[in-house]
Amino acid sequence: MRGLKLGAMALAILLVVSVIPFGIAEASDSKTSQTFDNSTREEEIARGLIEQLQRLSEFAERAIEPLKDKLPANSTIIQNYNLAEEFKEKALSEYEEGDYYNAILDSLTAMHHYKLALKGLKEGKERMEEVRSRIKAEVERLQRYFGLVEKTIKAAENQGIDVSTLQALYEETKTAYEKVLEDLKEGDVEKAREDLEIAKEKKTVLDEELKRIREQLAHANADKIVSQFLEKGGRAIEIVQNLTQMGEERGYNVTELQERLDAFVALYTQVEELASEEKWDEALDLIEENREVIEEFYQAIKFIQRKAMEKKLEEELQNFREFVKNFTERMKEDSRKLRELKLQGVDTRAPELQLRVASQEFKLGINLMKAKKPAEAKAHFAIALEALQKVEEFIQEHT
Repeated sequence: MRGLKLGAMALAILLVVSVIPFGIAEASDSKTSQTFDNSTREEEIARGLIEQLQRLSEFAERAIEPLKDKLPANSTIIQNYNLAEEFKEKALSEYEEGDYYNAILDSLTAMHHYKLALKGLKEGKERMEEVRSRIKAEVERLQRYFGLVEKTIKAAENQGIDVSTLQALYEETKTAYEKVLEDLKEGDVEKAREDLEIAKEKKTVLDEELKRIREQLAHANADKIVSQFLEKGGRAIEIVQNLTQMGEERGYNVTELQERLDAFVALYTQVEELASEEKWDEALDLIEENREVIEEFYQAIKFIQRKAMEKKLEEELQNFREFVKNFTERMKEDSRKLRELKLQGVDTRAPELQLRVASQEFKLGINLMKAKKPAEAKAHFAIALEALQKVEEFIQEHT
């Protein structure tokens, strides 16, 4: 405690000039040195500090007292606030008793702890705001998931599948997440955290039921799913075969690509045979069992497409004005086609989002080109082109 008081006294010396105006010191004749009455000077310093302390105490009380019950007992905010209150009471008592020296020390110590408590409160609020934003974003992202559940329920009902359990779990889970948002709206982040964990547990149960219904739904539409797999897969095989041949002719190493192609073709052939015998469920099971083979094959295609796109982009950027003109026209045309599909009842939310991504990345690329940063601009143009490609694939599938 003595060490703390000595440190505080050093601070007091530094504060003398700022706390007490020079005018309170008595000046003698201009030819003599200024003298001070030490006891009067000490009293004036103490009075100034006590006034500052009381103002700071009132401010801290307004900020911290309403939150005391919400903060844990071992909170450093509460610990510093309680210490500040103790030193404040000591300082006031010492000042009333004329013990100005100790009143100065304890005033400074009290103010130190008030400031630590207020600093901790500010930092805590900032952390809580970050948590609040993260939780809110997490809940809002689930809107797309809930949309998928609703579509599954509707599609399953149309197939005559019992969805009563799924419907009940969906409503229960959605209500749980809505409760989290209500907590945030009321400013109770801790309660939101607790309710979020409850909501997550409910979602886990919902996920299992959703998976079960989707499997039933898939088998109810096995013939359509298998036919789509064969149609899309047949086109993909042809593309990769051509690319493999071109790569070999140019001396590229296409071993890995050939391996993925061979694995997919073997699976495709088996599925095709089962489909020809109308063994749709068996064909669908085979597709599900070999999901990894399918994903690796299509990842290879995406990689090749991305590389091809990068090369094409390099060539197109040689004539930047023409590139900008063509890209702008494609976006306008795709936007028009999406509006037409929407009028036909097609859900176009996903491609509309991709179109916005394409537009934003395109604008970023243009700004970077103006800033003479072509390498960075190229990266954004590549993202824009990829997003636009997805939009155009969607349009092609639904036209």
